[in-house]
Amino acid sequence: MTDTTPAAAAGSVGAEMAPVFQLQRVYLKDASLEMPHAPHIFLEAEAPSVDIQLEVSNTPVIDNVHEVVVRVTATAKVKDKVLFLVEGKQGGIFEIRNLADEQMGPVLGVVCPGIIYPYLRANIADLISRTGLPAIHLAEINFEAFYSQKMAAMSQPGAAGSVATQPAGASNGAASP
Repeated sequence: MTDTTPAAAAGSVGAEMAPVFQLQRVYLKDASLEMPHAPHIFLEAEAPSVDIQLEVSNTPVIDNVHEVVVRVTATAKVKDKVLFLVEGKQGGIFEIRNLADEQMGPVLGVVCPGIIYPYLRANIADLISRTGLPAIHLAEINFEAFYSQKMAAMSQPGAAGSVATQPAGASNGAASP
């Protein structure tokens, strides 16, 4: 026998309205590596300079399901020659329901990237180490600060819809070859 009292009915409605946040899948969406000056670049003794670019994007897939993608582009140069150019996109599919509208931006721009970024870091390090070069270890990213910078940039007059930027400290010091 089922309990159909008003308290039981209210409990089931409350459960249906409870916030839901679930990671459905993490996947490597895209990866590319270029070494345009190999094998001659291996003869260089000078330490490379490394430039890191980071971008976070999200797209609704279906109702209450979002894809979040973190893209990293790392370019290492010795003098004026490119040692390597590596780009990776790590995706995640998240089910997010019953959150207030003002919470969706921070969840999609801070929480979700924070979950999938470690996978991207590992994939980039692995890809570079397979070249015979020392692995690049991407720095930890404070996605809350990154999100705040992105929101501030978008609130400026004439701001573009997508902001790809270099996070604080992500120049030569963000990665260690």
